[in-house]
Amino acid sequence: MNPSPRIALIHALTHSPPPINREFASRWPEARLMNLLDDSLSGDLAANPKGLDETMTRRFLVLADYAVTTGADAILFTCSAFGPCIDAVKTKHANIPVYKPNEAMIEEALALNRQTAGPIGLIASFGPTLVSMPPEFPSNSNLKTALAEGALDALNRGDLQAHDEAVAQAAIRLEKEGCTLIALTQFSLARAANLTRTRVKVPVLTTVESAVSALRSRF
Repeated sequence: MNPSPRIALIHALTHSPPPINREFASRWPEARLMNLLDDSLSGDLAANPKGLDETMTRRFLVLADYAVTTGADAILFTCSAFGPCIDAVKTKHANIPVYKPNEAMIEEALALNRQTAGPIGLIASFGPTLVSMPPEFPSNSNLKTALAEGALDALNRGDLQAHDEAVAQAAIRLEKEGCTLIALTQFSLARAANLTRTRVKVPVLTTVESAVSALRSRF
């Protein structure tokens, strides 16, 4: 296969591109990246009482279609709240790898959880993620969720320390509730991984690390 595949990264948050691009630069610098950002997607979802409707799905299909026309060998979506929309892209573009942001991390978490047992803790700073992500796990999974209160607002105003601290505090709460594994469910949360790992004793997974490793293994 092509040793330098073209990977399309499709983002719904302005904070998502930096962590995933850094991870590719570190783990797989040979990959050729393209970044597509529609930062209205998350806001429109949060404001839509219908949730993930047909209009949102069409928007995702348009973005994926464009990525494919540029020669993308694979597509990685980086916002965790749009699972059904990404499933529609997977169906339409079944000839190339199409990854949900959490897909690789979920596989890694389930494999690790067979060793650690106990609940898997899911942390998000964007509320809808904690609605859309649990159904992506097997129905018998033991999950606990925590919203990192104020983290996204802190990130938006550039207070990175407050963001990371909010994520770490959410991890501490989940560990106290018995979680034996913590998963940071959004690409924007990856920057808080190092601090979080100093505050809890259980393993901490990030979507960016898992996703890059999984994509590289495909090529």
